[in-house]
Amino acid sequence: MSRVFNFSAGPAVLPEEVLKEAAEEMLDYRGCGMSVMEMSHRSKVFDDIIKEAEADIRTLMNIPDNYKVLFLQGGASQQFAAIPMNLMKNKKAGYIVTGQWAKKAFQEAKMYGEAVELASSADKTFSYIPDCSDLPITDDMDYVYICENNTIYGTKYKTLPNTKGKDLVADVSSCFLSEPVDVSKYGLIYGGVQKNVGPAGMVIVIIREDLIRDDVLPGTPTMLKYKTQADNDSLYNTPPCYDIYICGKVFKWLLKNGGLSAMKETNEKKAKILYDYLDSSKLFKGTVRKEDRSLMNVPFVTGNEELDAKFVKEATAAGFVNLKGHRTVGGMRASIYNAMPIKGVEALVDFMKKFEEANS
Repeated sequence: MSRVFNFSAGPAVLPEEVLKEAAEEMLDYRGCGMSVMEMSHRSKVFDDIIKEAEADIRTLMNIPDNYKVLFLQGGASQQFAAIPMNLMKNKKAGYIVTGQWAKKAFQEAKMYGEAVELASSADKTFSYIPDCSDLPITDDMDYVYICENNTIYGTKYKTLPNTKGKDLVADVSSCFLSEPVDVSKYGLIYGGVQKNVGPAGMVIVIIREDLIRDDVLPGTPTMLKYKTQADNDSLYNTPPCYDIYICGKVFKWLLKNGGLSAMKETNEKKAKILYDYLDSSKLFKGTVRKEDRSLMNVPFVTGNEELDAKFVKEATAAGFVNLKGHRTVGGMRASIYNAMPIKGVEALVDFMKKFEEANS
């Protein structure tokens, strides 16, 4: 069977070049006689893999020297607890709720202190980003939390919130490495890698060193202390070795293809092809306010649930898979991450046009 166009929100499409390299090295990684899946995380061979991966992501993101890069298990959702455990020194933080994942992080934070909802877009099914220029931030808040790109609802912050001097903490799982980012604007920035960078099972946390402290909330597990992980260079216990290996290959693929500026340019082209069609279509329509549209996740509907289901079924049969929208919102969603080629988006739009003609 030939490869399909995979529009999954995550685990998601990876560069074919990376998959082929990994396949070639599956049984024997660079002459060491074993797979990366089999080798000790304490070995010299793996030490080179993890150090090279960190060096490459630092280059890609231009990460300042006073930030640590941590390769951790537990996915992005485990950070919903780890963040307040480590950073809620005054036991108070502000959360901007723009989707399901920000909402879950907000609810989790309530277990550890006073989590304050600073703004929300729940009133319109999270279809926009609220005005964050003058939020009710108080002096005793430890940080302000956002989910920068909302995978389910297809919104993206184009301007970061005015945090009034408080540290900004951001979940960037579904826009990770899709465009240049100024890391210095964040106290902590993190992303589950399975959406845009690698296989499921790992989260990358980039944290400013002064936020890595011993004085965390009482009861914080050793494994969830950033200091534990930072002091041991992400090797306190066996890390997600294969994830680190694949992510390292994706970092090199990105560097070879012009870095994050070039990737943003390509992503803008892909998104424009799909959004332009949605804006002109009489059958399909996007669900997000135009100025807040994500480059990565594009939700759309016909307005008829039966027709939505028919479209998903016929698209799948034609080789366009994982287009069904999240169960909480229905409709369709095309996730067009870095590894989705322009030809994949063009082919999808051609299919949508034919479907529209046949169902008008």
